[in-house]
Amino acid sequence: MYGLMPEDLELQARARGFADELIVHEQYAEEHDGELPDDVQHRLEGRAVELGLTATNISVELGGRGCSTLQQVLVQEQGGRVTNALAWCLTTPPGWWPAVANDHQREVYLLPTIAGRREECYAITEEYAGSDVSDLKATAAREGDEYVLNGVKWHVTSFNKADYVFFQGVLTTGDHAGDQAMFVVDKDAPGISVVRTPAYTHTIAHHHPIVAFQDVRVPASQLIGSEDAGMSFVYEWFRYERLMIGARCLGAAERLVDEMDAFARQRRIGDELLADKQLVQAMLADSLTELFAARSMVYEVARALDSGVDLKVAHAQCSMVKLFASEMADRVADRAVQVFGGRGYMRENVAERFFRELRVERIWEGASEIQRAIIADQLGKRGRSALV
Repeated sequence: MYGLMPEDLELQARARGFADELIVHEQYAEEHDGELPDDVQHRLEGRAVELGLTATNISVELGGRGCSTLQQVLVQEQGGRVTNALAWCLTTPPGWWPAVANDHQREVYLLPTIAGRREECYAITEEYAGSDVSDLKATAAREGDEYVLNGVKWHVTSFNKADYVFFQGVLTTGDHAGDQAMFVVDKDAPGISVVRTPAYTHTIAHHHPIVAFQDVRVPASQLIGSEDAGMSFVYEWFRYERLMIGARCLGAAERLVDEMDAFARQRRIGDELLADKQLVQAMLADSLTELFAARSMVYEVARALDSGVDLKVAHAQCSMVKLFASEMADRVADRAVQVFGGRGYMRENVAERFFRELRVERIWEGASEIQRAIIADQLGKRGRSALV
């Protein structure tokens, strides 16, 4: 099905088996603020590497797995079956970085990250600049051989786990003043501080603090690419992340369909099974149908990227993927809670956890409303036939 080749199916099966290993630990993570015991966490991270499920988006020459976009989707889809962000050990280092990293960045940051020895996070979003990153207030000023960075960043996902940060800010000096630029910054650099760490709806070990950058000095060698290219990296990152969010939503929806179907087939109400109730059948049928449609879309866009589709078309199609798959998974989670009834409101139940965790998929990396605006804009510029 879906035209997968033998090597794709083998990778998919490998990822599925590992996801099943992670699922065993979900309940413990839920009861311990998303954390697993250190020895368990290290063993699982090692297993992900051993099974060839990390750095799938990086070339073999740089130490990655050299997977196609479709194969990357297959791995992340299986990771999506797991709650509590336990599958984040299926690492995808910055795939946009190798083409623009200088020698210093490559040796100090990129290669160790691919090897699993370092971890990054992104400081881009601000209090009044979320889905629209073109309105950032953070600044970067050139002073001799250094840049001075200032600003307050919100939702800096994984800051507590990472050891370096990608900082996006508006240049205030030079020929490119007013343009955005991106920098790589060591997390322990003087002037970086956590303002506060808000509690979020999900229970995961990766925090999303508000982080202040006050007169943080970085060498000019830490500028990513050129002064006028900052937004291009963000756009490439968004395309990739939106597609992978779609993939993970497929895995979540599949797990939920399986779980509610199994429950409905064994839950008796009087002399009848819950699965025999037509309104329950309707929820299962709608969920399965939407999963089929979303999976077909995600795989098709992945194949298009592998074949070299125009990037502006890809940008719109990745927005379509994120929009449809994230909203699809949300609907499936809502139905799953309903099918499980009171059990579906218990944190020990997978439907309850997904009900909380999937809600953010409609927000981060561009809210659903932003995706609709992107799609409509590209429809106006390129016409229907170019996009679908």
